[in-house]
Amino acid sequence: MATKREHLLEAAMPTAKLARREIADHHAGKTLTYKLLLSTNGEEIEDFYLTLESKSQSSDKISVKKPYLGGFRKEISFDICVEKDLGDIVQVKLEMDNSQWFCGHMRVKSPSGKCFEFPCYRWLDQTEVIIREGSARLPQDDTDSLKKQRQEELESRQEIFRWIQWHRGFPQSIDAKLDELPLDVRFDEEKDSNFTGDFRRAFVSSSLDSFKGYFESWKEIADFEKIFGNYNLKNTLLENVIQDWNTDYMFGYQFLNGCNPVMIKKCKELPDKFPVTHKMVEGCLQRGLTLQEELKAGNIYIADYEILEGVPPNKTHPDTPYYLTAPICLLYNNRLNQIVPIAIQLSQHSGETSPIFLPNDDEHDWMLAKMWVKSSDFNIHQLVTHLLKTHLISEVFEMAMYRQLSAVHPVYKLLIPHVRFTIAINAEGRERLINEDGVFSKISSVSGPGIEEVMKRAMETFTYKSLCFPEAIKARGMEDAPKYHYRDDGMKVWEAINFFVSDVVNIYYDSDETVQKDVEIQKFVKDVSFGMNHSDNFPKSLKTQVELAEYLTAVIFTASAQHSALNFGQFEWYGWIPNSPSTMRKPPPQQKGQVDLEYIMDSLPDRDCSSEVLGTVWGLTRFQRDELFLGMYPDMHFTEQPMKEAIKTFRKKLDEVQYCYWPPINVTKKIKRLELPDKTNWTRHRVRVFAETGDYETAKKWSKRAAVQSSVESSDDIPKRTKRPVYLSSSDEDTSVPHPKKKSRVNCTKTGGAGLNVASRLDVEPSGLEGVSVVGLNAGGNGS
Repeated sequence: MATKREHLLEAAMPTAKLARREIADHHAGKTLTYKLLLSTNGEEIEDFYLTLESKSQSSDKISVKKPYLGGFRKEISFDICVEKDLGDIVQVKLEMDNSQWFCGHMRVKSPSGKCFEFPCYRWLDQTEVIIREGSARLPQDDTDSLKKQRQEELESRQEIFRWIQWHRGFPQSIDAKLDELPLDVRFDEEKDSNFTGDFRRAFVSSSLDSFKGYFESWKEIADFEKIFGNYNLKNTLLENVIQDWNTDYMFGYQFLNGCNPVMIKKCKELPDKFPVTHKMVEGCLQRGLTLQEELKAGNIYIADYEILEGVPPNKTHPDTPYYLTAPICLLYNNRLNQIVPIAIQLSQHSGETSPIFLPNDDEHDWMLAKMWVKSSDFNIHQLVTHLLKTHLISEVFEMAMYRQLSAVHPVYKLLIPHVRFTIAINAEGRERLINEDGVFSKISSVSGPGIEEVMKRAMETFTYKSLCFPEAIKARGMEDAPKYHYRDDGMKVWEAINFFVSDVVNIYYDSDETVQKDVEIQKFVKDVSFGMNHSDNFPKSLKTQVELAEYLTAVIFTASAQHSALNFGQFEWYGWIPNSPSTMRKPPPQQKGQVDLEYIMDSLPDRDCSSEVLGTVWGLTRFQRDELFLGMYPDMHFTEQPMKEAIKTFRKKLDEVQYCYWPPINVTKKIKRLELPDKTNWTRHRVRVFAETGDYETAKKWSKRAAVQSSVESSDDIPKRTKRPVYLSSSDEDTSVPHPKKKSRVNCTKTGGAGLNVASRLDVEPSGLEGVSVVGLNAGGNGS
């Protein structure tokens, strides 16, 4: 027996050596050794028992004591000695006593040198946990005993991941508050996301606090620049927006490549509720055609905000009435292939009190009409396009995944990097952003009952096919719209993801019949339909390999590329408040010629609301220090060689993609003279993954630094843009063509090897980006 002194001396020895010695002592006389490497998150691990199991036999239960685990090491290695070869290890059983710790993966090396991988990547908080060997398997390919094991795993998860409808009209979500979430879906560290304090101070503490009349209207449009304090706007997209926001071209361009590039659609016939005549717009039409001929030629587009009709406005501010309307905007593709507005009606009903505003009206009438359209667009973007159609739908996918797919299912392994942490960021959003007293109610025209009504209406028309990018583009008739970079680059990303997903499907499903017999995937699809409030617009089963590949492509694309495109341009487009007012404080004009600049300034957000908006959109568009990009899988869920090759091919395809809007490109200082204010969203950020959102701590540090220095100094945090191109107001000169005396080009050479991030969010950086990052949905700090 070893003395107490000897044990103390042994405790000072290197952990791996101590573990090997102790286990060898325990198995004195046994000759075969299995070497085990365990990875964790570096936190302390309590004692546990470990058993190696093959198909027919198992090792003795080995006691692994806390001193042997090396305290806070991320990798722990030790030996397990046995009397005879166990054969291929198919699973590892861990037994614990009321302890919780994170298990990354385990690697077991047999006496013959053969290695077995056991990916886990979850918190262990049960008395007994079985971790299966990493090869993905369909349920029909398992033995009866393993099928029973899978069923028990899913039944346990279904007790934890329970459905509930948070509010009327919303899709189903997890039945848990933020502090009640399962450990596996929580952020790696607790984050502080107090946007209204920290984020706002990042830009306004040193400037607005000194203003008199903090809750009063601004006097002039230029006064909105005061909320930036000493922040350097030079050579940024936001600088372009500030200078050109009121031009019709900039207004129209944002329908194609701004924060909400999904509202515009081709107009083939004018609706009766919007009686625009040829005489009204004749001066805007440049091809010598009538309005009807332009409609037939496919040159007329429309953006209709009918979903807002009758929605009650925000009434949470007793001293400040907010107004909401449902405008309709008609747009025209002119000879320069510029999409410009030619008519705006500020309600869904024409008549004497609902005039149609035109570009040749009084400048203040036309300016305010465009502001009303952009204000409605802001609210629809935040609630429907961004929140519902990326965040909330991705939570439904994540919930159904946990409830219906075993950890060894190939689709579970495929989806987990893209949707992980979506539940957490949404739970944070429900408690701090869209709740009754949340940030959104302070900055927008919609709150409480209005939000519920908008969600209800959006859910009634929301379809699975609208998540399939090519189908969504086709449904809006936008296949040939000019300069639609969102479409062009989105198609490249969609095709790359679909090619990869099809590879995965073909590896594990050798026929359509195999898809039909996969009970877990069929229950997953059915559960998604349930999460969509039993929507008939979502499939309840899948019958072919092609259908499965498209479905999974839609899940990944929504959580990565689509979210990034819709989220990460907000600071540039919404930072300049007059460009997209979050709310309006005066009713829409019912007659022409009644508006002046004072009325406009009293309509726009006041100083307090302006600072809240700026701080919020800044917080929603922050990047983390360690971003994951589409195609990067730091967690090794797949262990088979064919899957490793498929991932390599995917990364290669992403590297080959050249982007204009969602790039991993390096835009040099020579920019095409009129690729506009910037091809934001995808070109502005990187495709990020939901999996790594919620970095509020980083945002908080930047807030404090900015509050002290009155500026954000990191060129990495706020990417800079090259000198802005000159935009001509004249519709007679094609500003999309470089000046003949100056050669301009775009360098689309990929720099860096990150590529797109398949994880779960898509952001794209402006100039100097190195890849598309996939970050999960983030309602707060990064990538929300």
